[in-house]
Amino acid sequence: MTIHLETQSDLEDAVHALIKRDSRLKPVLAIAGMPALRRREPGFVGLAHIVCGQQLSTASAAAIWGRLSAAFDPFDHEAVRRARTDRLGRLGLSAAKIKTLKHLAREIDAQRLNLDVLAEEDADAAHHTLISLPGIGPWTADVYLLFCLGHGDAWPAGDLAVQEGIRIGLGLQARPTEKQMAPLAEPWRPLRGAAAHLWWSYYRAVKKREGVLAGQA
Repeated sequence: MTIHLETQSDLEDAVHALIKRDSRLKPVLAIAGMPALRRREPGFVGLAHIVCGQQLSTASAAAIWGRLSAAFDPFDHEAVRRARTDRLGRLGLSAAKIKTLKHLAREIDAQRLNLDVLAEEDADAAHHTLISLPGIGPWTADVYLLFCLGHGDAWPAGDLAVQEGIRIGLGLQARPTEKQMAPLAEPWRPLRGAAAHLWWSYYRAVKKREGVLAGQA
């Protein structure tokens, strides 16, 4: 059964369950404090928002998203499917991002893709479904599963802050690679998403700065 992190209470219950299962996480929580749940809008809008922010500064991404939201009411897959490519370009989207959003819109319209159903799938299967789509890489897939769908077992293996937090918190000699992150997280299934929230909070506490989800696309 897939566990969802819909509320702060859900996250706290999951973190407490993780600590009971893996005693190594108890001192991590003591330093990190209970993490706060992060949620974003699900569906096409949520994924489109993430795509728009790929490889951009927060300010630039917010400006483009603001223009898109203002230009289309409502902003949904049908609006993007019908929109002229040159109009989307004038609003600030790159050719690659337009191609990605257009493809997503067509797949959803043809009912070949249902983003919401991914919330009920195995996290690894849902991840692979997303990265099979043009322009959707591991970073985008993980952010969508974690923050838009609240998938309790989504695991951002490529995130540098989570990697560095694990290096420090588990006393590893080197920061684990993306490949090494999978076996490290096995003890935390099916709550790897909650573990990720905990490691982000830990990273912030020990480094005195916010982690930035790493990766491209």
